[in-house]
Amino acid sequence: MLIRKLVAELLGTAILVFFAVGTATLAFGFNLQGGSTAAGVVMTSLSFGLVLIALVYAIGPVSGCHVNPAVTLGFVVAGRMTLQDAAGYWAAQFIGGIVGAFALCAVFASSSGYSAATTGLGTDGWGVHSMIGLQAGGAFVAEVILTFVFVLIVLLSTRHATTGGFAGLAIGAGLLLVHLVGIPLTGTSVNPARSLGPALVVGGDALHQVWLFLVAPMLGGALAAVCSRVLVPSRPAVVGRAEISASPAQAG
Repeated sequence: MLIRKLVAELLGTAILVFFAVGTATLAFGFNLQGGSTAAGVVMTSLSFGLVLIALVYAIGPVSGCHVNPAVTLGFVVAGRMTLQDAAGYWAAQFIGGIVGAFALCAVFASSSGYSAATTGLGTDGWGVHSMIGLQAGGAFVAEVILTFVFVLIVLLSTRHATTGGFAGLAIGAGLLLVHLVGIPLTGTSVNPARSLGPALVVGGDALHQVWLFLVAPMLGGALAAVCSRVLVPSRPAVVGRAEISASPAQAG
């Protein structure tokens, strides 16, 4: 049933934000990496990658485990999902991202050392909010490229029956790798739902700049889908994260 898929997408996105963004906040906001920026980057990247691997195998058979509006757009442009069904996925993902962010904030709020204004919540940004001072233009290009690579990995690794069982590992590794590069640049979005929730909690510059992390990943996802259609001829998708071919109702 479609409702199960939407609940799975909402829950999966909330879990991704709670655990992975929570790790980013602990590493950089609370400085639990002991002052080592490199350690924080690795710690956060591993968290995003490992959480996604777990989610792919846990809820992939239910919804395909997109947990990312850019991935869902990729499936639409690639002709493996209808726009009507994607609308429900997008709503569930954004709600899940917001729920996960506010739940995380509620936990941190009981700490005397936490302040949304100073500790933050793993938000993305450019300018003074970028580790290397990347400006808006560079941040936009970076997010398009990073999302393009990640969504292309998702689409291609879930397209072949022979690799379907290992798709979760490829997808998680892909997210880990783009974070290793992207965190020093923008904090790494590649997922509009992951960016919107924390930005709503923190407000200020994070909310003013969030438009870039809504638009650029969607463009990157669409470009990845176009590329995937060129690289791989149309064929039925495999079971798991890619089991959505034309409609989520056909999955699992």
